Amino acid sequence: MGVLDHLSDYFTIDRPRKKRKAMQTVEIKVKMDCDGCERRVKNAVTSMKGAKQVEVNRKQSKVTVTGYVEANKVLKKVKSTGKKAELWPYVPYNLVAYPYVAQAYDKKAPSGYVKNVVQALPSPNASDEKLVTMFSDENPNACSIM
Repeated sequence: MGVLDHLSDYFTIDRPRKKRKAMQTVEIKVKMDCDGCERRVKNAVTSMKGAKQVEVNRKQSKVTVTGYVEANKVLKKVKSTGKKAELWPYVPYNLVAYPYVAQAYDKKAPSGYVKNVVQALPSPNASDEKLVTMFSDENPNACSIM
């Protein structure tokens, strides 16, 4: 053991490590009218650092970016092209308990989708309610379950 080994026990250099962004999928609603608009948006997002895959669906006005990117940065990049854009506000129709609630139903939504609003989602206690009423005396089908 030399002097340097002895001193290295007292002095350590820790380099801060960068946290790697998690792989995620970002969906954005973008108003696109023509092939030029579609190409402009796709080129802007493809040039982003961390973007692995970019899919543009002009019919649904949807851009899907998969990679090590942040949603806000992708949104900002799309808006820099001059297009009106927002995060994808829709969920599939079959995942919502009440799809025809006034706030959830949207005529502009692509087919099979409704808006993602709190009123359309079932309450967290709804499944507990079903279990309690399943064996209740007021349930006419309770005896068939037993």
